[in-house]
Amino acid sequence: MARRIRDWFFTVPFLIAFCLTLVVFDIAGRIARPFGMRPFEWVMAALQRTLISVFRICGTTIEVTRSPAIEPGRGYALISNHQSLFDIVLIGGLLFSNYPKYVAKQELAKWIPSISLNLNKGGNAVIDRGNRRQAVAAIEEMAKTAQARDVSVVIFPEGTRSRDGQLGKFRRAGSITMLEGADQLPVVPVTIDGSWRLLRYNLKPIPFGTTVRIEFGDPIPRTPGDSAAVSAQARQVISDNLDRWRGND
Repeated sequence: MARRIRDWFFTVPFLIAFCLTLVVFDIAGRIARPFGMRPFEWVMAALQRTLISVFRICGTTIEVTRSPAIEPGRGYALISNHQSLFDIVLIGGLLFSNYPKYVAKQELAKWIPSISLNLNKGGNAVIDRGNRRQAVAAIEEMAKTAQARDVSVVIFPEGTRSRDGQLGKFRRAGSITMLEGADQLPVVPVTIDGSWRLLRYNLKPIPFGTTVRIEFGDPIPRTPGDSAAVSAQARQVISDNLDRWRGND
């Protein structure tokens, strides 16, 4: 009981700060958008950096390992496991200078301040998971546009977040489409662990003192026709990292 009271004590101000941040940056993003994509991206990058700081209210520790081969200001194709709705914030806030674009379900693009604005106006792929043709076309357009601008693209090939942190099966269609559309962007495997615990009780409350680990691996160079192989290679890196962190290797 004492632990639950403590968790709620910090969850309430966290949620207030999180929501206020979304509202403030939604306004800022709408002001920046008419001046072009890059000013809008600066605002969205600042949003995600700020949200990472907000996690400290709940005592969340974020342990980051980043390959020195990842260069600021250039594009990559990021393949990540998926444990939480907060994974987008983590990747965007930590790789803010690479301006990552996401594949996201259309429900997220409808009602969330800042997040929905970014998904709709920031060059992301908003997909209808019940319409394969629309989803493939949206992912392909995002990938090609991002590659032309030398910014990054992100996909969570599991398709849905893991409720217990276990790595799920990768759905090939989305990741292959993205990798084929951005066939010159090096692939960065991204491993996330612990973020699922933040939503263990669906925000009611957020467990205090959660540790989240995230690793941005070495970029994998591209060769023609390598999409399936490089996706499998990225999954193996993620799986090996999770096993190593949990002492299963």
